[in-house]
Amino acid sequence: MIFQFKERFPELNPYWDKYLEFQKRMEVPAKTVLLEEGKTSQNYIYIEKGCVRLYFNNNGQDKNVQFFFEHEGLTSIDSFINDVPSAFTIETIEPSVVYMLPKKYVMQLMDELIHIHDFSKTLIQMSAQRQTHYMNEFLSFIRDTPEMRYQKLLSERPHIILRVPQNYIASYLGITTVHLSRIKTKIASGKAHF
Repeated sequence: MIFQFKERFPELNPYWDKYLEFQKRMEVPAKTVLLEEGKTSQNYIYIEKGCVRLYFNNNGQDKNVQFFFEHEGLTSIDSFINDVPSAFTIETIEPSVVYMLPKKYVMQLMDELIHIHDFSKTLIQMSAQRQTHYMNEFLSFIRDTPEMRYQKLLSERPHIILRVPQNYIASYLGITTVHLSRIKTKIASGKAHF
């Protein structure tokens, strides 16, 4: 979390520096669970290197909700804020370097920074951007075909296609890996119409 804001607000370095010692740096292999579904989120996670997925279990099948990469932060926000069991598991996809800042220190830091106008404004803007992103994804599932969703992924976030295993992408799109393979073949042959 600290690194996520440090570059935007260098004038707040005294605050950032005060909490650096409480962040735990972890070098972890792929498939490391950082938060398990059903457990209460106790840390804010910042990704220095690697790729992380947010997913839930649906009758024995993983349903991928989102992917996160370098210089992004995440937690299961409802769990983190309201002390309720997480609806999601957070797991690394690649070998990763992550920082964990315990909730206690996140809350202390927020209490100290909330009165700073530009910081509060940026925090609200970031929250609104993430909320808008999730709302657009929800609408896309209702409105768009799987082919359209994949094409959108290709054009707007190609790094996901390059770094995330195909079975995770298929789950994220709400389709089978066989269907994803057909879509990719159709696009490669130039027969896809969106």
